[in-house]
Amino acid sequence: MDKLKPMEARIAIWNELRKVAKPDSRFSWEFSEFITDYEGSEQGAELLSQTEIYKNSKVIFITPDNNLEKFREIAFLDKKTVVMTNYGITRGFFLIKPEFIPEGKEEVASLLDGVGRYWKHQTLAQLKESVGKIDMMVTGASAITPSGIRFGKGHGYFDLEWAMTFTMGLVDVNTPVFGAGHDCQVVDVDVEPNQYDTAIDYIVTPTRVIKTRNEFPKPTEGIIWDLLDPEMRRVIPPVQEMWAKFFCK
Repeated sequence: MDKLKPMEARIAIWNELRKVAKPDSRFSWEFSEFITDYEGSEQGAELLSQTEIYKNSKVIFITPDNNLEKFREIAFLDKKTVVMTNYGITRGFFLIKPEFIPEGKEEVASLLDGVGRYWKHQTLAQLKESVGKIDMMVTGASAITPSGIRFGKGHGYFDLEWAMTFTMGLVDVNTPVFGAGHDCQVVDVDVEPNQYDTAIDYIVTPTRVIKTRNEFPKPTEGIIWDLLDPEMRRVIPPVQEMWAKFFCK
């Protein structure tokens, strides 16, 4: 049987996802606008927390995606240092150290409406000074191929987060990247990656952890300014920080 094309796979995934997804208070069922939570995300978080990579990590970057709420709580309970952004990166990067969260407030801190009580804003330069290196990165995904490519949601925030943290030396090509999604979001589709697409090393679903085929290298060019949406430079503070670092000397 021929493989589905990416657009066909995206439609098929979303049809299946409606059966297990939890609607967002802002975006409802608009899966092209956000990473949805779904039935079983808690089990996926537990599986991820059982990996040796997680156990050996002290500093973890976790995206502000709905399906990573339980994983954020586990990381806080395990006294991990967490780096986050807000949705759209419009407020930049934030640091949450274990001592920032009072005991018993880990669940509140895992919520996107609650974490702001405990996180501390950081410029990229401050973040480099604060943590040095990020040990692993975890992102939600709209659709994932076993080859290691995320597709189906076009904003590209995680790719931009990778580009900035890579440029600052917070991550490198050996930093493990995990993509979390429901089993129905894992589809073997031939996707031609863009030069800025950040390939993932592992897929985490409610039932399994999958090592991807790693068919594509992680990007090492940093922000590709010619391809960057001008609006992102206008509204994203760390992008402005990067611009100033390289072009305003």
